[in-house]
Amino acid sequence: MFFISTKTQVSFTLQWAIATVGGFLLSLCWIEVGEKPDVGVAQASLGGLVIAFPQSLIIRDHILSRRWVLVTLLAWATITAIGVGAVGWIVPNTQTFPLRIFWGTTLGTVGGFVIGLAQWTAIRKSVAFSWRWIFISAISWAIAVPIGSIVGIVLFRFTRLFLGEVAGLAITWIVVAILTGINAYRLLR
Repeated sequence: MFFISTKTQVSFTLQWAIATVGGFLLSLCWIEVGEKPDVGVAQASLGGLVIAFPQSLIIRDHILSRRWVLVTLLAWATITAIGVGAVGWIVPNTQTFPLRIFWGTTLGTVGGFVIGLAQWTAIRKSVAFSWRWIFISAISWAIAVPIGSIVGIVLFRFTRLFLGEVAGLAITWIVVAILTGINAYRLLR
């Protein structure tokens, strides 16, 4: 039943979230979570590929799924190459809450905008009002990155284990997956 066309927002969003978060977790087999300089363009590209492929299976009835995978991969390579960093795999090096919120919102917005813009090129001909995806992506990442970053620092301070920061990144991906899943359903309807 997984990866088929769905008729309800809940089932689509759940499939989207499982595909997105599952892709992130799978990407951890190849990508070492770290600070900005630790995650390179090749790793970010691989991460983008691992996440975009299962997403493309869910939306393949609506778009050119190979294009979705390619442009998502290129978007992750771009945001890493321009210095934003592989937002979903990097941990902020600041330990203060206000700076984490500020940088999380800023980097999340820029990264989400670039990813959304790239993905828009894959959906623009087949989805009405597809331009909205650019802003949906930017806003989703702008919300998710600071939330995950705060959860990460709290867990790190509580446990004194870097795994707390990784859990914060997982929260980021869960929030992004839910927000983008809800809105992808609305756009594809």
